[in-house]
Amino acid sequence: MWNSSEVRPLEGFVFSVTPFNFSSIAANLPTSAAMMGNTGVWKPSRNSYLSNYLLMRLMMDAGLPAGVINFIPGPAAMIGDICMTHNMLAGIHFTGSTPVFRKMWRTVANNLENMRSYPRIVGETGGKDFIVAHPDCDRRALSVAMLRGSFEFQGQKCSAASRAYVPTSVWNAIKDEYCADVAKITVGDPRDFTNFMSAVIDKKSFDNITGYIDRAKADPGCEIVTGGGYDGSVGYFIEPTTIVCSDPKYESMSEEIFGPVLSVYVYPDEEFEAILKTCDETSEFALTGSIFARDRRHIVTAMEALRYSAGNFYINDKPTGAVVGQQPFGGARGSGTNDKAGSPLNLLRWASPRSIKETFAPPHDWTYGFHSQQ
Repeated sequence: MWNSSEVRPLEGFVFSVTPFNFSSIAANLPTSAAMMGNTGVWKPSRNSYLSNYLLMRLMMDAGLPAGVINFIPGPAAMIGDICMTHNMLAGIHFTGSTPVFRKMWRTVANNLENMRSYPRIVGETGGKDFIVAHPDCDRRALSVAMLRGSFEFQGQKCSAASRAYVPTSVWNAIKDEYCADVAKITVGDPRDFTNFMSAVIDKKSFDNITGYIDRAKADPGCEIVTGGGYDGSVGYFIEPTTIVCSDPKYESMSEEIFGPVLSVYVYPDEEFEAILKTCDETSEFALTGSIFARDRRHIVTAMEALRYSAGNFYINDKPTGAVVGQQPFGGARGSGTNDKAGSPLNLLRWASPRSIKETFAPPHDWTYGFHSQQ
């Protein structure tokens, strides 16, 4: 006999729904399926039609055949309802919010009887990404990671540091320097490269983020130690804001904000292992996280305790900045299906293997040897 295998495209089309916050992701989602031989429908974010259209034009100019990727901007409900109930839907490639992804999954599940096959569903969704510091850590490195991890790109990254657990001794040592550094951040026009931050994406995001800030200001259990100000009169600008919370389960410690807000819980130095458990249990998300410690034993303790808390885990670094081919990206729990964009694992989701057996000497007798009488 001769055994072989082939890898086929999926039978149908892949529906790609892309986010506003990374232009490259917008191109990556539909093209990863196309690279594996699939046709697709690309629904871009309403906040990035122009940049995504230019990416589509670049691919067309480079020779992408017509009809392989079909760029369709428009109302999400209209495009989504058509694609997710179509009998030839073969897959969904999604990056966006957790509630939207869950709604899409339910829509597909409710229409399975009408579909030609079970669609492959791949999603990277929300995050409540953490930094945990051990009392014995590089304090300057921790301070820089908190600042960069939280405020680069206005915190509009699903991997942005959004909560930090800092020992009392470390916080007392770094607080003044950290606050002074954050105060130096300039916020303004992104065309001026001296600005570290710019505006958040739209009024809906602005209102959501400032709501968290205002509620923290009014809560006696919270202290705003940096920022807290905002201005929506010309663009949607929010200062880099740090909230020190007395409750480790406070809303800004547990809920995704997607903006320039870092919540800090200061814990007693001797409760390192307990705070790891708190970190694991506080949020529904499990996208990225990091540990700061000098002693390898403490790093291993954190890695084991937080094994399922983050799909991308960083040691002595900010929990952002995954590089294709180096740190394949994705998380589980409420953060998605963890199919690891930037790796072969993701590409294989858009393929359907077929095993082939060719027999050169087929049997001519239907009985088997053990049927013969001895």
